[in-house]
Amino acid sequence: MDRKIEELQSVLKKYGQEHLLNHYENLDDKHQRDLIHQIELVDFELVNSLYAHTKKEEKRENDEITPIEYLDKYKLYDDYKYYENIGKKAIKEGKLAAVTMAGGQGTRLGHDGPKGTYDIGLDSHKSLFELLCDNLKEEGKKYGVTIPWFIMTSRENNEATIEFFEKNRYFGYQKDKNIFFFIQGELPMIDTEGKILIGEDGLIKQAADGHGGIYESLVKSEMTKRMKQIGIEWVFIGGVDNCLVKMVDPVLMGIALEKKVTVACKSVVKANPQEKVGVFCKRNGKPNVIEYSEITEEMAEQRDENGELLYGESHILCNLFSVEAIEKMGANPLPYHVAYKKATYLNKDGKLVVPDSPNAYKFEAFLFDAFGEVDDMAILRVKREEEFAPVKNADSAGVDCPKTARALYKKFYHLD
Repeated sequence: MDRKIEELQSVLKKYGQEHLLNHYENLDDKHQRDLIHQIELVDFELVNSLYAHTKKEEKRENDEITPIEYLDKYKLYDDYKYYENIGKKAIKEGKLAAVTMAGGQGTRLGHDGPKGTYDIGLDSHKSLFELLCDNLKEEGKKYGVTIPWFIMTSRENNEATIEFFEKNRYFGYQKDKNIFFFIQGELPMIDTEGKILIGEDGLIKQAADGHGGIYESLVKSEMTKRMKQIGIEWVFIGGVDNCLVKMVDPVLMGIALEKKVTVACKSVVKANPQEKVGVFCKRNGKPNVIEYSEITEEMAEQRDENGELLYGESHILCNLFSVEAIEKMGANPLPYHVAYKKATYLNKDGKLVVPDSPNAYKFEAFLFDAFGEVDDMAILRVKREEEFAPVKNADSAGVDCPKTARALYKKFYHLD
């Protein structure tokens, strides 16, 4: 082991990260092994480039942003049944799977545990996981199939998530047969001097790499390989916090197949021109999502001849991909975006530092940054009140909270 430590010290010295072993001797055997394993996995060249990135402002003024075409699900008229029948056939043939991104904790909701285990306050007291599972099972019955369910957890909540499913007998699913768990990727958090932080457990402090890490995680965990083995060709990817998410939609599937695109996404029209959401667009001729901070007031207000906002299709993390598209997008890491956050850590003297203001950088990839990998995609506008009831904030926020989600869920399923 001493030789291993010497080798690691040499690597750490090269990158100015020697402090990572400062408290090694104070750790128990398991934590020592864990720390060594973590250090061996760190891509220090990437860490250096990420730190350098924090010193630069993202400038995209030269990008050409143009509107993107979309279809309105409820204005398809005769085409509705046409697309629906194409999609139904593929679903009946067992070609669709669902992926739920569930790596987060319910901290902002005052919930101690994975967000998917949160009870939004329905009379049934069903968790978000169970609400999503109910919908999957109901749709599966319609088509005479079981829709395979892949759940992305995080290192932080993986064990608790699996325990929750075990306790509830996987809600009728069978582990490793039609329900699968895999862990989201992580990146080290660094301070303003570029030093990797050590958490209070003595290990490298890491943070999830954002929803854009879904592609790489699916590939690295060999879940895409598993999908192909069981005949899956299409994958719906959505978040755990949307209790009205429709993961099985034959119309969306039919549109993707008919138009021969490898990505098809759902949108809801912006509540107003200034709503702070990312919207679908074309960036330099390729499909993309533009963040609300990038949209000028003039662009936000622009309308077409029918009075519809030119940049009004909100991205709601409800996306359908071919397995091949996921593999292509997961072949290389996406660009990382910087977030400045508060992070508790151990200083060089081994003392716990609890900051009262942001002190560290975390790095996230955005799922939609991969959209530029495809030449075209289909956008299907759906109704907000039917498919988008996110639970992101505490009730005190008044929006996208348990209270609003519960009301939308009850109204849609006529539970009042």
